[in-house]
Amino acid sequence: MPSHTAASPSFPADDSGQNGSSRLKSPRARLILLLVMLALIISAIFWFIRFETFGKYQESTNDAYIQADSITIAPKVPGYVDRVFVAENQDVKAGQPLAQIDPRDYRAQAAQSVAQIDVAKANAAGVAAQIAEQHAAIDQAEADLNAANANAVFAASEVERYRPLAASGAETRERLSELQNQATQARAKAAAAQAVLASAQKRIATLEAQVKQAQAQGEAARAQLSAANTDVEATILRAAVDGRIGDKSVRQGQFVQAATRLMTLVPKASLYIEANFKETQLGLMRVGQPVKVTVDALPGVELLGQVASFAPGTGAQFSILPPQNATGNFTKIVQRVPVRIAISAGPETRKMLIPGMSVEVSVDTRSAKNASEQIRREQEQHNARINR
Repeated sequence: MPSHTAASPSFPADDSGQNGSSRLKSPRARLILLLVMLALIISAIFWFIRFETFGKYQESTNDAYIQADSITIAPKVPGYVDRVFVAENQDVKAGQPLAQIDPRDYRAQAAQSVAQIDVAKANAAGVAAQIAEQHAAIDQAEADLNAANANAVFAASEVERYRPLAASGAETRERLSELQNQATQARAKAAAAQAVLASAQKRIATLEAQVKQAQAQGEAARAQLSAANTDVEATILRAAVDGRIGDKSVRQGQFVQAATRLMTLVPKASLYIEANFKETQLGLMRVGQPVKVTVDALPGVELLGQVASFAPGTGAQFSILPPQNATGNFTKIVQRVPVRIAISAGPETRKMLIPGMSVEVSVDTRSAKNASEQIRREQEQHNARINR
């Protein structure tokens, strides 16, 4: 039988390696590769320089929120709400009336105080008239005393003049006895006139005390009037600052006690940010450093601000139940410190900023880049002084 020989299939030679090698050997390809590597190296150098001079001094956090020192509107005096002048979410100006408590009771108290003042004035005027009358009585008492003293002196001189005559028999002893009796009566009348004068003079002091008492009653009534007028003014609740009304719960005709929360006034001009930075981020952070702020509700808008202050403790320290790390097992947790940031924004931007909104902040700490070294040297010097 004839034999058949199977022919092996032939494949083209694999020249991919040669083609790749040939492409790398191309001057154009090597130039492109060189330029790419050079660009990468330049980018890396630029990134490193920027990081060393700028990037590593930027401290940022997204644990930050817009805040405002909201004012709770509450009445100073109790009563029925007579009128409510504002609506929910309404913008108000400083001094604008917000609500009014029925003022009639407090106006009646003020009128009563005015009547008490008038009564006190009338009492003081009446006593002053009595003092004038008493001065006239004193003048009369002084005149009576002078007359009584004159009679007493005359009676005593008559006794002295008749005494030698009675002794010589020129006058009778009965006449001398009569003169002596008249002299005694004259002295008694003078003593009585002196007592009347003293009593009249003391009466002046009593009346002056009554005047002071009436004046004191008038002062007390004026103080009550001032308090009553203050209560009348307090029946109108006014806005302390420019802001927006929120959380309004007051209704006309409602009875409210003093210090009952009626609504909340959120200031528009005193918005700020409270950013909770990790304690490891605060080493170079200082008051006055510039801050960049981005608001989640305003994409693409960058606000400027500056560090205003630092809280005197971490957030955990001011919680209702602060942690007690001295008990039980302990796991170290990086704490956060509230940092207040002042915002610089225009009027239209502030209209869109609402307390509670989330923001992201970045603090530029380059102004304190040498602070760590200064603190280290200072502490070394301090330790050296202690160890001496």
